[in-house]
Amino acid sequence: MAGLALSERRPWLLASLVFGISYWFAGPNTVPGVYLIAWKGAGVGLLAAYAWAHHPSRGAHLIALMLALGAIGDMVLEIDFVGGALAFLAGHLVAIGLYTSHRRPNADVAVPLALVAAIPVAAYLLTGAASVSLYALGLGGMTAAAWRSDFPRSRVGLGAIMFAASDLLIFARMGPLAGSAIPDLLVWPLYYFGQLLICVGGIRTLRQHGEFSADQPATGSATAPSAERSSGP
Repeated sequence: MAGLALSERRPWLLASLVFGISYWFAGPNTVPGVYLIAWKGAGVGLLAAYAWAHHPSRGAHLIALMLALGAIGDMVLEIDFVGGALAFLAGHLVAIGLYTSHRRPNADVAVPLALVAAIPVAAYLLTGAASVSLYALGLGGMTAAAWRSDFPRSRVGLGAIMFAASDLLIFARMGPLAGSAIPDLLVWPLYYFGQLLICVGGIRTLRQHGEFSADQPATGSATAPSAERSSGP
């Protein structure tokens, strides 16, 4: 039953990858605007659906909520920059709440403090806009909280840093990299694969913590928990 449940979940991740990767190659000259906006939102939106529909725990639903807010931000950003930024900021606040509830014991605070300080400062230096640096304070808080949490840094921590790097490239496009092709090439893959790492790494960690009782086999096999941990998302 556990294997069947897993096989039913992976199509959500596959569909997300299809939309997320193909969006990078889609262009406004080939796809009408409204469809391109929906296409953009589908990549992370499907990750949110995967986390919400198939993982019955508060932690997974918080992951789904922050991903859903990200998908909303992706789409609204194409219409209204401030509205999209507010959706992302709400997602950062949800993420901070999740990560701080899973704090890593005896974690070093030097890197998180550096992230909280450096990201909004960099945003201000790139744009000269106080409103952008205020948003970036939430971005830095999310990144720092992810790094200090007990979620794996090689997935969730790295994903959060990739998210922050993507946003900083957007800010650079408003300033020193205006007209450069670098943001166009890197913003979306950094953001999308960052969100993918956050989703997969977060869900796997919650499973290892035993939050998904419905995933556990009915029999009391001694090897079941280790098999479940190694089975992936």
